[in-house]
Amino acid sequence: MNTKILFDYLLEGFYIISGIIMLITVYFVSKDPKNESKITTALFWGLLGIIFIFGKVIPPVLVGGAIVLMGILTLLKRVKVGEVAQLDEKFKEEQAQKIGGKIFIPSLTLAIVAFAFAQFTAKLSKVSGQVAIGVSAVAGLIAVLAITKAKPAYIAKDGDRLLRQVGPSSILPQLLAALGSLFTAAGVGEVIAKGISSVIPQGNIWAGIIAYCVGMALFTIIMGNGFAAFAVITAGIGIPFVYKLGGNPAIAGALALTAGFCGTLLTPMAANFNVVPAALLETKNKNRVIIAQAPVALLMLVVHILLMYFLAF
Repeated sequence: MNTKILFDYLLEGFYIISGIIMLITVYFVSKDPKNESKITTALFWGLLGIIFIFGKVIPPVLVGGAIVLMGILTLLKRVKVGEVAQLDEKFKEEQAQKIGGKIFIPSLTLAIVAFAFAQFTAKLSKVSGQVAIGVSAVAGLIAVLAITKAKPAYIAKDGDRLLRQVGPSSILPQLLAALGSLFTAAGVGEVIAKGISSVIPQGNIWAGIIAYCVGMALFTIIMGNGFAAFAVITAGIGIPFVYKLGGNPAIAGALALTAGFCGTLLTPMAANFNVVPAALLETKNKNRVIIAQAPVALLMLVVHILLMYFLAF
């Protein structure tokens, strides 16, 4: 079998597994007597699960309609956590003492397997990096079961608990990545270039670098995704105001992307970085993670501007 076809099947399999987890959440939500919005909550996760499982064969118009409906349910606050089974505090303390430092082994396993798989298969298929995430997740899960001796049934229960706690924010990364592609296709970069050209003095390297780095950070704050912002801002600012002035594309491009990540630290739109941790930690202030990161993000943005000037030119 062709390697690319094999990877495509694997990737599709991981999407299907994700969808099944969401359908399991539908089951638990439907059995939750204390969730006053269990019908709409179950509808949300059911639609998302169906999209993940059958997305390749469902007409795009229907997928778009389902996503709009999910957005409406979220806007109306009809997707609730409800009652989620929590572990006994005494049991958690006992397990923490029993497992100790071994608790980090699954996380390390996930990172090592993902890196190794992506490195050794990068030349075989364009989707190898995405497949690596799925393969490493399975490896990490096996490590968890081996270390904790937990029953496989807990996979479904904990998957439901985490998914409901994170809530609709869990799908923001996918939606924002799609938004970035739409912006690029719609020529937003060209519009930005025309607007910036009337403000930035022609031939001013410092002005171009500041606009590039700050633009990356701001657009990432808006979109929540540095990769999606990169294509738009590079086309609108990077190429005409940095690269054409002699900036090294490799150095400037790398620094521009990480300058965008400074914006990632400052926005709730970067749900997987800022909203999900706050939800899992159950902080009173949902923006607590962002508040803690803000000083570092602003300092690093200034450092990026300086590095781009001295290293890229």
